[in-house]
Amino acid sequence: MSNEPTADLLNRRRFLSVAGLAGAGAVLPTIAQAGEAPKPDPLITEVQDWNRYLGDGVDKRPYGVPSKYEKHVVRRDVSWLTASPESSVNFTPLHELDGIITPSGVCFERHHGGIAEINPADHRLMIHGLVEKPLVFTMDDIKRMPRVNKVYFLECAANSGMEWRGAQLNGCQFTHGMIHNVMYTGVPLKLLLDEAGLKPNVKWLMLEGADSAGMNRSLPIAKALDDVLIAFAMNGEALRPENGYPLRAVIPGWQGNLWVKWLRRIEAGDQPWQTREETSKYTDLMPDGRARKHTFVMDAKSVITNPSPQAPLKFKGRNVLTGVAWSGRGTVKRVDVTLDGGRNWQAARIDGPVLDKSLVRFYVDFDWNGEELMIQSRAIDETGYVQPSKDELRKVRGVNSVYHNNGIQTWLVRGNGETENVEIG
Repeated sequence: MSNEPTADLLNRRRFLSVAGLAGAGAVLPTIAQAGEAPKPDPLITEVQDWNRYLGDGVDKRPYGVPSKYEKHVVRRDVSWLTASPESSVNFTPLHELDGIITPSGVCFERHHGGIAEINPADHRLMIHGLVEKPLVFTMDDIKRMPRVNKVYFLECAANSGMEWRGAQLNGCQFTHGMIHNVMYTGVPLKLLLDEAGLKPNVKWLMLEGADSAGMNRSLPIAKALDDVLIAFAMNGEALRPENGYPLRAVIPGWQGNLWVKWLRRIEAGDQPWQTREETSKYTDLMPDGRARKHTFVMDAKSVITNPSPQAPLKFKGRNVLTGVAWSGRGTVKRVDVTLDGGRNWQAARIDGPVLDKSLVRFYVDFDWNGEELMIQSRAIDETGYVQPSKDELRKVRGVNSVYHNNGIQTWLVRGNGETENVEIG
């Protein structure tokens, strides 16, 4: 039998020798300290409070919440945007997130009459109009139908709307935070419509919510029969009240104002319902005075979330640039990033799932020496569409709209790491 130590024994001895160094008041150098003499770190060499005392037991937190050290990761609103918070919006903290799934607790909100608090036992969904058999569904009825799980982004048409005339809001939470990306669980709308039996002349549906605004929107029947869901869950649990509990419409790739929350009624008809808000508000004003109408699809778009004004660079040397990209026309195929204002571009690394009408997460690993950076990203989707610069967009669309601004966002990283919203086209 050999007397040579095994690999396991060698690894164990190596671990014990390192532990002995730490116990003697020395630590191995970190990446940031490489090349420097090791310095004792009391956070390693001394016992901390969380080592001394028992923590909460399993009976103390029946519904988990984030660490108290993450309490700053919240939705934020801009009070001067609207006259009332009950008909307003708040913003997803994109700069604090990673991956592609938005936690339910920070998905942005947009309301027209405040949050409706509805007992699911009392909620009903009616389908009527040009149908063979008008129907009323309870929540139990809907949950007994075949269900699907899909990950989709939801973007408000006014996302980035304040930036049409120039840089306004200093933070990607405020410039791009009217978006979230979650897994929805629900029933294809087509199944419900098939049960009611659509008449041949149906061309549009009217979707109506149960909030105090009675918010309703017109939806072309072709889209309704394609990929629309009637969802009762998000991210594996029931919808949050602010996101439409107990039932909402999910209209993949199309602007968020169509995604009616607290859904209670669907009426089938042969023409769109021209609500005052749809005709006067959700149109895109053009330079010649005309308006683009029914601009449902959200075009390819991206934003660098880190570094950004709310997430400045803190360290020289090794750094990670990251952001998100999306397209209402399908999947994102590539994201390009520039660190010098567009003179040179490189393909970012997309990591994680690449799904239809879903956010993708991209990264660029880089070394920073303290020089100023002018950073941008541009998305290219599966149709070949390339996200335009703001100047390219304005040449066609002008600056009178507040909707569908998918122009390239620019951040200026200064020598001290502070980052600003700026314009270079």
